[in-house]
Amino acid sequence: MNKDFWSARYQEQRTGWDIGYISTPIKVYIDQLKDKDLKILIPGAGNSYEAEYLFDNGFKNVSIIDIAKEPLDNFRKRVPHFPDSQIIQADFFEHEGKYDLILEQTFFCAIPVMKRMDYAQKVTNLLLEKGRIAGLLFDFPLEASGPPFGGSKNEYLTYFSSCFEIDILETSYNSIKPRQGNELFFKFRKK
Repeated sequence: MNKDFWSARYQEQRTGWDIGYISTPIKVYIDQLKDKDLKILIPGAGNSYEAEYLFDNGFKNVSIIDIAKEPLDNFRKRVPHFPDSQIIQADFFEHEGKYDLILEQTFFCAIPVMKRMDYAQKVTNLLLEKGRIAGLLFDFPLEASGPPFGGSKNEYLTYFSSCFEIDILETSYNSIKPRQGNELFFKFRKK
């Protein structure tokens, strides 16, 4: 699952994770954020409707990163006023920077399970002191045939609880209809 794998998925329009708009739980979370100066990263951003929504609502310190070129090109066409310097085509695990908030939306579930602990460590390193990570994680049995790969609340706690205060990790009450009962909304604070 490298750059070529993900590029092919976009070229072949095999993007079942892409709902075509910002998901309700992420939108509701963003709507309660007061500090428009937050430095925000969206990893594995894809077409990044979240970044578009943030930017259009006054959050100007938003960066997106994806390993594939195609979704970033789609984003540039859709949001031409978004600063090009904040659109990063790279491997998330090699990215350097410091952020107040990382938004998670279908990236964690797309990485191989053996990289999940690496993900938890990477987001810890990318967050500033007292930084937060928030978003959605899938809540269905872990399967070898992914992506997406499932997982459970208990599994996720094994990755994140040593480095983060767990503010929320619960079934999302406002998931879109096809994902109802299969998503956990979470909000963690860096220890």
